[in-house]
Amino acid sequence: MRDSRERLLDILDAIALIERYAARGREAFERDELVQTWIVHHLLIIGEAAASLGPDFHAQHPAVSWKEIVAMRNVLVHHYFGIDCEEVWGVVERDLPVLKERVTALLNQTAPPR
Repeated sequence: MRDSRERLLDILDAIALIERYAARGREAFERDELVQTWIVHHLLIIGEAAASLGPDFHAQHPAVSWKEIVAMRNVLVHHYFGIDCEEVWGVVERDLPVLKERVTALLNQTAPPR
C-alpha cells in the first residue's frame, strides 16, 4: 500500500506530465483530442491520489482543496462525454499551480521514510 508521501509524489508527477502538454497553450489543447485526453487522464490520477489520502489526512492539511479535487475526479469519471474543456483548461491554468505549490510544501514538511 502506498503511503501519503508516495501519493503526494504521484500528484506532483501527474502535474508535471500535464504541464508538459499544457505548455503548448490553450489553442493546442482545444484542437488536439490526444492532448485533452492526456490532461484529463492525469487529472484523474491526481483525484485518485487525493482521494486515497483519506479524510484524516485531508483534515490535517486543510490548505489544499481536497474535496474539490476529488469532486473534479468524480465529474471526469462519471460525465466523460460531457466534460467541459473550458473548465478543464481553467483547472490547469488556475488550480494546478496552487496545488503544486501546496503539495510541494507538504512534502517539505515531512521527512522521507527510512
